[in-house]
Amino acid sequence: MIDFHCHLDLYENPQEVATQCRERGLYVLSVTTTPSAWVGTKRLSEGAKHIRTAIGLHPELAQTRSQELDLFDEILPKTRYVGEIGLDGSNDLRPHWRSQVEVLKHILKACAKAGGRIMSIHSRGATTPVLDILEKHKEAGVPVLHWFSGTAQELRRAVELGCWFSVGPAMLHGRKGQDLVAKMPQERVLTETDGPLVMVEKRPVLPWEITIVEPGLQRIWGVSHGNLRETLRENLRRLVTIS
Repeated sequence: MIDFHCHLDLYENPQEVATQCRERGLYVLSVTTTPSAWVGTKRLSEGAKHIRTAIGLHPELAQTRSQELDLFDEILPKTRYVGEIGLDGSNDLRPHWRSQVEVLKHILKACAKAGGRIMSIHSRGATTPVLDILEKHKEAGVPVLHWFSGTAQELRRAVELGCWFSVGPAMLHGRKGQDLVAKMPQERVLTETDGPLVMVEKRPVLPWEITIVEPGLQRIWGVSHGNLRETLRENLRRLVTIS
């Protein structure tokens, strides 16, 4: 099982959740929202060979944490994974748009200089601006668009730019998300929970509950459970290889 976008450090009991992930053999990409959170979050992966910790600076925090970009640059050589990064076009974040763009451009330039990274990218309400910037920073690495919510036209452009996608329960809940998933190249899709920020049954979703995504993908792709898991494992292997 693969949870390619999860905030382990934000659970109420992060060490217990990480331990459960390790014992279940779950592959987890543990994303962070600030560079200063990386060291502590990385400790959660000790002894767990399938938990990877990404360094990020979430667009919601670009205005208040941009001073941590020096720390980002310092930590970047220690990890192959970057996230959560990106842009957010929500109305309440519009006043900080310039800061978001400056932070994202800095991170992409740093990734390119470091030889490229696998990047988990936030693009809520800002798909076209994110794609515009990615197009100008192709050497930054492999973009994995987390919880894609753009239009079908933006999806086609993202595919042309070489983007991958991580799909979670919230995305499959509605018809629009299902239609988008049906148009995504199956060989570039991974699963995610976005836990604990996504809720199921009025509580935070747990990484191993990624299984709730599988029936939706099986239905959309018309494949068996075994074939679905094999495709997802092969996708992960290929992503890590090409990056």
